[in-house]
Amino acid sequence: MLDPRTLSPSRRAAAATTDLSKVYGSGETRVVALDRVSIVFPEGEFTAIMGPSGCGKSTLMHCAAGLDSPSSGSVRIGVTELSALDDRRLTRLRRDRVGFIFQAFNLLPALTARENITLPLSIAGRQPNRQWLDRVVAMVGLSQRLDHRPAELSGGQQQRVAIARALASRPAIVFGDEPTGNLDSRTGAQVLGFLRDSVRELGQTVVMVTHDPVAASFADRVVFLCDGRLVDEMAQPTPDRVLDLMKTLDTRPSAS
Repeated sequence: MLDPRTLSPSRRAAAATTDLSKVYGSGETRVVALDRVSIVFPEGEFTAIMGPSGCGKSTLMHCAAGLDSPSSGSVRIGVTELSALDDRRLTRLRRDRVGFIFQAFNLLPALTARENITLPLSIAGRQPNRQWLDRVVAMVGLSQRLDHRPAELSGGQQQRVAIARALASRPAIVFGDEPTGNLDSRTGAQVLGFLRDSVRELGQTVVMVTHDPVAASFADRVVFLCDGRLVDEMAQPTPDRVLDLMKTLDTRPSAS
């Protein structure tokens, strides 16, 4: 497992956690969602996070993205320690350096695709880099649909708008929580291909939570959680290899 304390200087971390724990409740209702998780998400890499339901996948992503606070341990975006930031600076960091893609497209119906894509930049009072924006829009195949509103777009096209919106500010890292969960298999494969291309062609860093072995096979590596702990990882995954490993997770002991 890639540990931030052993990462080669030549492989910079877009995000990293060290001994990250997240506990909900107390006493008899106490639930350990994450148990001392240390992981690096290197720049320019596509990482998928997998594991059984309730294993801590989304909790890990939310903590790593600064959407949730850990109970203990360290979370960094680049070299910035999130616990050192007040709410205002944390909000600014998420806005400027992190992109988000979720199952729900979260597009504003009154705005065109172009306006939805550039909305986070507009809120921040920033102008988009036109060359970068044109490249992102072309990559996701939206060049002819920018003046359409969400109701005039298919589900797959709406998710492409959401991906372009996440990439528009050229964030240090993009987090996706089941980004193809509401899409059919063909459209989902296209969306995953766009994420794959954003890593290969644009140098983006992508971290995706998924339950789907086929979706995970688009990643450079898959990390596996069980009972809130990292228990395995796989480079150059295939659907069959991922599925075979997933079948063992319920029966293997967690790593200490």
